[in-house]
Amino acid sequence: MEDAIVLYPSPGRGHLISMVELGKLILKHHPSFSITILILSEPNTNTNSTSPNYVESSTAQYMATVNSTTPSITFHHLPPISKVPPSTSSFLEMNYLIPRLNNQNLQQTLKTISQTSKLRAFIIDFFCDASFEVASNLDIPTYYFFTSGASALALFLYMPTLHKNVDKSFKDLGNMPIDIPGLPPIPASDMPVGILNRNTQLYEYFLNTATHMAKSNGFLANTFESLETKAIMALSNGQCVPDGVTPPIFCIGPLISSSNQDGDAHECLNWLNSQPSRSVVFLCFGSMGLFSAKQLKEMAVGLENSGQRFLWVVRNPPPDKEKEPNLDELLPKGFLERTKDKGFVVKQWAPQAEVLSHESVGGFVTHCGWNSVLEAISVGVPMVAWPLYAEQRLNRVFLVEEMKVALGLKEMEDGLVSAEELEKRVRELFESEVGREVRERVLGFREEAMVAQKEGGSSHVALTKLAQLWKQTQHE
Repeated sequence: MEDAIVLYPSPGRGHLISMVELGKLILKHHPSFSITILILSEPNTNTNSTSPNYVESSTAQYMATVNSTTPSITFHHLPPISKVPPSTSSFLEMNYLIPRLNNQNLQQTLKTISQTSKLRAFIIDFFCDASFEVASNLDIPTYYFFTSGASALALFLYMPTLHKNVDKSFKDLGNMPIDIPGLPPIPASDMPVGILNRNTQLYEYFLNTATHMAKSNGFLANTFESLETKAIMALSNGQCVPDGVTPPIFCIGPLISSSNQDGDAHECLNWLNSQPSRSVVFLCFGSMGLFSAKQLKEMAVGLENSGQRFLWVVRNPPPDKEKEPNLDELLPKGFLERTKDKGFVVKQWAPQAEVLSHESVGGFVTHCGWNSVLEAISVGVPMVAWPLYAEQRLNRVFLVEEMKVALGLKEMEDGLVSAEELEKRVRELFESEVGREVRERVLGFREEAMVAQKEGGSSHVALTKLAQLWKQTQHE
């Protein structure tokens, strides 16, 4: 019987890609394991407008590419489910609810895999927390794969302690600093969106997940030791679970998708080929990063006034986010003509990893999604931090205050970032001493990321220890 590892990602593109890269990494260094990735089934309904699109065409295309390039990874689609979550569920609640509705099918699938293989480890996304109970009942060693960094993991594990010690919702505490082991003080308003209000179902889900995580066999974190030294030390020393035992943490990153998953070379890469070295600022905000028409106009003015070369990915404002943007309508009159020698505007999507690794790119205005952060650090590109959703405000604190690889943008009270603020930060990144220091620091982390992944490096050693643990289970 072969040794099997089963991975269970949340279906969002960022979560899925990280988990697939984890599967590839395990196979690269330990090819004796078989890897099965379970794909969640969505409800049989089109009536729930808040439901995330669980089978985006880009994700399906990505899986097809993996199937052809890494045939030793098996994608197993869980059978369709008939139950429908409440139509009032938010996007984040759906991320927790859909796995719960799949539990019965998951149990059957894990039992079936166990009949033909020795199931050494079940690795789950934290949104798939409902599966922890299923795996525990089947006596399968269960690990949480944390797609954010160790700093965010420290916060989530410390959440039950915060829940006991802080009697108000974070949203009601303004900028009051929250102390968490291994982290700089976090303004309450910068806590992750899902836990701002302690009276919601979503807060309850996160709290329960934190409790389960502390009972698991361990955590895999998409980071490397020298990037988040203080947070990793606090986790390893048990400071984040003061009332119990902390499972071991394995920092096995940076895990990033290295190749273009979506076909031929993009036109923006040809444009970059004709730009000077490290001269272009790249603005891109993830698969869910959307702005109002008013904000897009402010951004355009800020970029034009900065005088810097730019590559900017523009998406249509909500609610018609999938519609191709009409740039002449959305951007200030004459903007495209006036900036044609210095700027390039891309509609909807650009191959982010390839753009960041291009010689001409010297800065990145980012939403602070963790995958994007790791992609930038891995190629030594300094950042301007513009968080939009999820735990991204938290990431901004780490990037600006702790790692010092980014400059922070300041929003106005209504959430808008002014043209002046964007202009100031872009200029600062390219023209000031502060920008030079950030650039040097991120280049240092680039080298450390490469060392971490080589034989004998911290991430390579962590993966080896993990594989040894899995192989030992057969001798117990």
